[in-house]
Amino acid sequence: MIKKIFLVAVLATFAIGSAVAQDSCETKAVGKDGKPLAGAAKTSFMKKCMADTCAAKAVSSDGKPLAGAAKTSFMKKCEKGA
Repeated sequence: MIKKIFLVAVLATFAIGSAVAQDSCETKAVGKDGKPLAGAAKTSFMKKCMADTCAAKAVSSDGKPLAGAAKTSFMKKCEKGA
């Protein structure tokens, strides 16, 4: 029972964290001159920012970093915001 509650809490944290990360990446998308990025520069920045954010969250339930197919699957889901 406790494992189920813990799993639900972890999954909810990832879902909320992804939405928050997207907002924070959006606010960080600013050029050196202080103006918001646009076009290809913004797209590139957002992709890298989301990948970095998701990579930090790619850990298993026992706290070890994910690797291989598990990490690939997690990264795809996280970057999509699912």
